Amino acid sequence: MTSDTHAPCRKPGSTDTPAIPAQQTHSRHTGGLIAFNAASPAEAVALLLTCCHSARWADRIAAHRPYPTVDALLAAADEAGYDLSRADLDEALAAESSALPHPDAPSAARTALRAAHAAYESSFGHAFVISLDGVRPGERLDRVLAGIRSRLGNEAEEERVVAADELRRLARARLAFRLAEGLTPRHPGP
Repeated sequence: MTSDTHAPCRKPGSTDTPAIPAQQTHSRHTGGLIAFNAASPAEAVALLLTCCHSARWADRIAAHRPYPTVDALLAAADEAGYDLSRADLDEALAAESSALPHPDAPSAARTALRAAHAAYESSFGHAFVISLDGVRPGERLDRVLAGIRSRLGNEAEEERVVAADELRRLARARLAFRLAEGLTPRHPGP
């Protein structure tokens, strides 16, 4: 269930990091952009792969550095996300994993989420991905369960389109989060 768009990209698929207010991140984003533009090609690709595990996506974004603004970088990430081939999408989805609910979630909720993830993965062959950008932490579990239940009714190709869009949104938000971190070493998050 890769689920929170502000994920620190600790591992492809991890997604449970809180949102950062935009007014607090502008200067941190700028520092992150400077560091990203100055990174070696290998470092830039490695960072990008933590946001979306498609080598073609990461190579494409890294190759077009330097970016003049954070918005330009995020727009490039979006564009590259729209251009994922079937193989690129398969590669990226294979690296995603189902996130666990918060440890304080009720046992019944954890059981329901595990069952929903299993049903989804059995139907589509990859982890459930959803962007929870702007969703309050207390509403995330319900949103994920509702999303899985809703999307289980999709045909395989329809779900690929939905999953690709969610993955693109996740990659963009993960990259924004990493820029806000100033590209500091990853931390495990909640």
